[in-house]
Amino acid sequence: MPRFSDLDFTARSSSVPRVEEPKNRERTVDPAALEMLKVAQEHGVYTAYDRAVAQQPQCQFGYKGICCRICIQGPCRIKADDGPASRGMCGADANTIVARNLVRFIAGGTSSHSDHGRHIARTLLHLADGEAPDYKIADPAKLQAVAKRIGITTEGKTDIEIAKEVAIEALDDYGRYGDQTCTFLTTTITKGRQDKFKATNVGPVAIDRSVVQLLAQTAMGVDSDPVNIIFGGLKASLADYTGMHIATDISDILFGTPKPLVSEANLGVLEEDKINIAVHGHNPLVSEMVVSAAHKLESEAIAAGAKGINIVGLCCTGHELLMRKGVYIATNQSSQELAIMTGVLDSMVLDIQCMMPSVTTAAECFHTRIITTNEIAKFPGAIHYPFDETTAMEDAMAIVRLSIDNFKNRDLNKIHIPQHKNKVVAGFSLEAMLDLFAAINPDRPISVLTDAILSGEIKGVCLLAGCNNLKQFQDKSHLTIMKELAANDVLMVATGCSAGAAAKAGLMAPDAVDKYAGPGLKAFTKRVEAANKLTTGGLPLVFHMGACVDNTRAADLVTAMANELGVDVPKVPFVASAPEATHEKSISIGTWAVTMGLPVHVGTMPPLEGSDLVYGVATQIAHDVFGGHFILEMDSEVAAKKLINALEYRSWKLGVHRDAAEKYATSLAQGY
Repeated sequence: MPRFSDLDFTARSSSVPRVEEPKNRERTVDPAALEMLKVAQEHGVYTAYDRAVAQQPQCQFGYKGICCRICIQGPCRIKADDGPASRGMCGADANTIVARNLVRFIAGGTSSHSDHGRHIARTLLHLADGEAPDYKIADPAKLQAVAKRIGITTEGKTDIEIAKEVAIEALDDYGRYGDQTCTFLTTTITKGRQDKFKATNVGPVAIDRSVVQLLAQTAMGVDSDPVNIIFGGLKASLADYTGMHIATDISDILFGTPKPLVSEANLGVLEEDKINIAVHGHNPLVSEMVVSAAHKLESEAIAAGAKGINIVGLCCTGHELLMRKGVYIATNQSSQELAIMTGVLDSMVLDIQCMMPSVTTAAECFHTRIITTNEIAKFPGAIHYPFDETTAMEDAMAIVRLSIDNFKNRDLNKIHIPQHKNKVVAGFSLEAMLDLFAAINPDRPISVLTDAILSGEIKGVCLLAGCNNLKQFQDKSHLTIMKELAANDVLMVATGCSAGAAAKAGLMAPDAVDKYAGPGLKAFTKRVEAANKLTTGGLPLVFHMGACVDNTRAADLVTAMANELGVDVPKVPFVASAPEATHEKSISIGTWAVTMGLPVHVGTMPPLEGSDLVYGVATQIAHDVFGGHFILEMDSEVAAKKLINALEYRSWKLGVHRDAAEKYATSLAQGY
């Protein structure tokens, strides 16, 4: 079974309530959100926080994953341990039903990320063909690096010629007809993972095929073997990884690879005397152009009576802009309605994913214009302005002008901006992290990190990712785990709404290192800081690695660590945590992270407790096959201890193997 240094820990979660204080409406630890919840109540506007309470108690059949709605004989529920009530009408038992439900989440998550990546790749192709004139190759060095990695020769070719070949290779990963495993997977992982995925037949040939095959596999009357179903889910999760890597690589090419910069986060970044535009969703194709258009239209904003235009970000589109442009982060997913209730948000521009349909309802009580831009994401009551990359700047300027025009419609009696915000040091792509380490060791920069782990100065690295989930108090689990890991000398990187939680709470500011870091982490951070002449004023406690699609940056980090240490990923002291997982994407990300060989904590229980078999595969058997496993733990303090234990166990085992190899002059053991 998965190993912890504390033998009292097991694969089972603590017996804490699955929903914390279910009738408490103030389900957040963010002071700005708490303040705005009072404003919402005064105006009689219901929010996600009210609906979370109204949904309690939730269906226990669905919660455990034993409700099947795949065919319309159902819904079928597993109501007994034996007899006819122990199976659905077709005869599927709890193990089959739970497995099917779980992997269909993975299919949904893979679809979300991969469709995002496809849109980015097609835009690069359109740019190369001269059909997207408003976009450009912002980072030729990243273009060259990606091309070389995936086997494209660059000598004697222009950037445009290389870009076209990269785009075609990326798009081939979506619909290849042969048997070659996806290029953007095989070229970014260790040799050990390549061999493992081949041996277990989970390497996807094409992203689209993996999703379609998984839906076909889990249709009524097809696969009823829960383990085989799970392996289909693993293949789709690696297709998710592939699409994510494509999206991140090509976004860097188009918009620039992030470098350290300083910004601010929380609702206090909204400005009463400016036109405030919130960009919301996940795809930077729209939001990057909105930022550029806003710069061009400053004079029109001033003519309308404002002092300028203030772009702020919500969710992952915000994180894309934060790490490249320094755009402020207003809030994360659960509080998106509360940004409208400040009374100063002139428009909310939506692209795809994690956008609540209720934002249009909230906007009815205020003046905010909700503007949708994607053909697959329309909201009743919103203004739909189709965004086309072939006319990107023209479309973005029209959207910004809608916002400028709305400035005059503000109700001054409804303005309430909570004065809560914190400094954020962001922009830590893998390239930026390696640049920091190169100030100490220019020849082998990643060794600065691995040597600190081998010496015991830090325990390892934790990726914090995932969403908000109002089964818990917004941000509470993220912050609890971060502070505990920091005190125990764990280096942290964060993405998505987890990064948003850290940013809002000030954990991405340099002074948080002095406040929360243990002696080893503090010494390591200060040493790296001293070696670099930083314009940011210092390094943060938690390193911002980008949007949720950018979790592949963290995967590249652990791959670099594995290669430096001469081992495969399952032996690297590296863990991941999604303290408030919500979206299907969280399940697909967590699954590929486990398949890569990482211990992955999830702080909200996925719907799998209805099957001991599936639960055991996720938390134990996966470790035996792939070296990674899920840590399902609802108590955030216990979760932090389990993550630290997992790091300590890996560090100890790696040390034993290294000592043995040195003592007996043998090669390093590769077993895990």
